[in-house]
Amino acid sequence: MGTLPSVYRAVIVEDEGKASRLRVVERPMPSYGAGDIVVKVHGAGVNRADILQRQGLYPPPSGASDVMGLEVSGEVVALGSSVRRFKRGDKVCAILAGGGYGSHCVFPEVQALPVVGSLSMLENAVLPEVWCTVWSMVMNRGQFRQGETFLVHGASGGVGMAALQLGALYGRRVFGTASGDVKRRYCRDVISADVGRIIDYEEEDFVSIIKEETGGKGVDVILDMVGGDYVSRNLACLGREGRLLYIAFLKGSKVTIDLLSLMLKRQTLTGATLRVQPPAVKGALMASLQRHIFPLMETGQLVPCLERVFPLERVQEAHEHMESGMAKGKIAIDMMS
Repeated sequence: MGTLPSVYRAVIVEDEGKASRLRVVERPMPSYGAGDIVVKVHGAGVNRADILQRQGLYPPPSGASDVMGLEVSGEVVALGSSVRRFKRGDKVCAILAGGGYGSHCVFPEVQALPVVGSLSMLENAVLPEVWCTVWSMVMNRGQFRQGETFLVHGASGGVGMAALQLGALYGRRVFGTASGDVKRRYCRDVISADVGRIIDYEEEDFVSIIKEETGGKGVDVILDMVGGDYVSRNLACLGREGRLLYIAFLKGSKVTIDLLSLMLKRQTLTGATLRVQPPAVKGALMASLQRHIFPLMETGQLVPCLERVFPLERVQEAHEHMESGMAKGKIAIDMMS
């Protein structure tokens, strides 16, 4: 069974809501089942979902830990009786329903993968959530195919940077929206000018640019996390048989659309959330990453885009950096500092 400490360090929310604060406390070590592994966490990724949970807007699914954190890397320190894929001492990264902001976490073994050996543990910590999200939405639900065109909103964020790279790898032409020269340069560093263009959404109209760049045809797939008035604008620059994919709605979830236009162009509008999916679904997505994404991480053809690392005691600053609008790529919390 292995020897575990009786307590572990975890981040809790004080005064849940807009004025919430994060504090590190000690908690009793959670129990684990036959199919679970216990990981001593080296790093945890920070995601927009964590911000929403801290604000009281995105509670954890039933049965999940109330400690936030949806992705980690670390070392296996204990395992259940039916675990066969890992042994104590293995280095893994994993996607979680919660519990990542702790010195230890417990989850089903199917949700873990061996780390990418060419990357640091902190870089491995920020891979599972964004790449599972992008693969699930773009390749599975969006049926993105070789040679298609792709538009990514929020391109300079963690999900956006992953989607840009995937679009450049598989697509014929990839577009992204971001604000300001710094973020646009950050995006351009991972895609070449011959396959991609980054649009400044504050200074340029992405609808007219997409129509011009595609000869009026529009793009095949759009990944959006903005919602609100972007929905109708997205449909306007989405081509025939195009797929509009939603993973969030920063500008609101309630919108009005022209169904006739959508029907005439045979477009698809769909969305999904990953956190509530059962372990088997998360495991299947992680298996897809192991087959398709991690080998390209090993060779450097895809990169993790880790921008900032904060020690555990400064987890509040990590959240504030994400909320500032200045963040680019991924943010990690160093649990070993």
